[in-house]
Amino acid sequence: MPTNVYSATEQSVREQINATNNQIQALDREIKKYQDQIAQTAEEKNTLARLIKELTLTRTKLVKEKEQTEKKIQATGLVIGALSTNITKQEKVIDVSKETLAHMLNEMYRRDTITLTERVLMQDTLSDASREYNDIMALNDEIKSHIKKVIVEKDALLATKTQKEGEKKNLTELKKTLVQKQQVVEVTTKQKDTLLKETQNKESNYKKLLADTQKRKEAFEKAIEDYEAQLTFILNSKSIPKAGSSPLAWPVSSVLVTSQYGPRWGRFHYGLDFRAAVGTKIMAMGSGTVLGAGDTDLACKGASFGKWVFIKYNNGLSSTYGHLSVITAKVGQEVSAGDVVGLSGNTGSSTGPHLHVAVYASDGVKVDTVPSRSCGGKIFTQPIAALNAYLDPALYLPKITKSMVKS
Repeated sequence: MPTNVYSATEQSVREQINATNNQIQALDREIKKYQDQIAQTAEEKNTLARLIKELTLTRTKLVKEKEQTEKKIQATGLVIGALSTNITKQEKVIDVSKETLAHMLNEMYRRDTITLTERVLMQDTLSDASREYNDIMALNDEIKSHIKKVIVEKDALLATKTQKEGEKKNLTELKKTLVQKQQVVEVTTKQKDTLLKETQNKESNYKKLLADTQKRKEAFEKAIEDYEAQLTFILNSKSIPKAGSSPLAWPVSSVLVTSQYGPRWGRFHYGLDFRAAVGTKIMAMGSGTVLGAGDTDLACKGASFGKWVFIKYNNGLSSTYGHLSVITAKVGQEVSAGDVVGLSGNTGSSTGPHLHVAVYASDGVKVDTVPSRSCGGKIFTQPIAALNAYLDPALYLPKITKSMVKS
C-alpha cells in the first residue's frame, strides 16, 4: 500500500480518537455537574421530594457515566485498530529488512570463498585492488548497520504489541465496567419506583415509612450488639498486624471519612464510613479471599448492611463492606489490593449513599445466620463478630489526615 494512503488512514483514525476523547471530556463535565447537584440536594431538608430528586439526578449521572464508558470503549477500539495496522506495517518492514540482510549475507558468503588478500592480489591494478577492498569493507559495514536496524525494528514491534495487549486488557475492564454501570442504573431505577409505590408520592406516607424504618433499624442494631456481646473471643495481638503499620489500602480512590469508629448518636459505630456516590468502585484493601456476600434487605429492608461483601485477608484481618448497590465479587474469589469487589450504594440501614467499612481480627468473625426478633423472626445471613474482635479501621489504613475527615 502506498505511504500516502497509510498516512491518510492514520490521520483519519487520529481524528476519530481525538473527537471521541473530546466527547469523553464533555461527559466528564456533565457528570461533575450532576454530582455537584446531588451533593447540594443531599444538604437539603429530608423530604420525599428531595429523595426523589436525588434518585433522579443519581440515575441521570449513572446514565452519563455509562455513556462515557461506551465512548471509552470506542476510543480504545480505535487505538487497538491503529496499533494492529502499525504492527502489520512493522512486520512487513522487518520481513523486507530480513530479505535484504539475507541477500547481503549471501553475497558476503560468496565472496568469502576467496580470501580478501587473494581477491585484492587478483586485481590488475593497484586502483582496482583498492576499489575491491573498499567494496568489501562497505558491504561489511552495511550488513552491521542492517542488523542494528532489524534489532531496532523488532524492539519497536515488541513495544507496540505490548501496548496493544495493555489496551486489550483495558478494553476488557471497560466492558466489565459498562455491565456494572447498567446494573446500578437498573438498581437506582427500581429504588425510585419502589419508593413511589410505597409512599404513593405522599409526604405523610414517606415520614411514616422513615419512622418505621428507623425504629426497626435501632431495634435490629441493639439485638445484634447484644448477641455479639455474648460471643467469647480472646484477641491475640500477635495474630494481627501492628496498629499504625498501614497493612490495608484505601477501599475508595477518593477518600473522605464521613463517620469515624466510636460513639455516635447515642450508640457505638463499629466501623468507618466513606463518602461514596452511588456507583463508586469499591476495592479490596489487601490480598485475601472473598468468604461471603449477600443482601440483608431480602430478610428485613433497611435494618443492616444491605448488600455486603466479606473479605478475609492474608494478614490476620478481615473486613465487611456495607450498603453496596452492586456486588461484583464472587464467594471464594482470590483478590488483591485494588481489585473491584462492588459498587457503592444506599442499601440497608443507610441515610444516604456511602461505604461502611468494618474491620475485625479474623479469628473473631465469621459469616453466620442469626434470627432477628426485631424483624419478625427473619433469618439474617451476615458477618457476625465478638465485640472485642472489632477493630478501628483507621489504625490499619494509611494515615488519615484532617483534610480527609468531613467536619
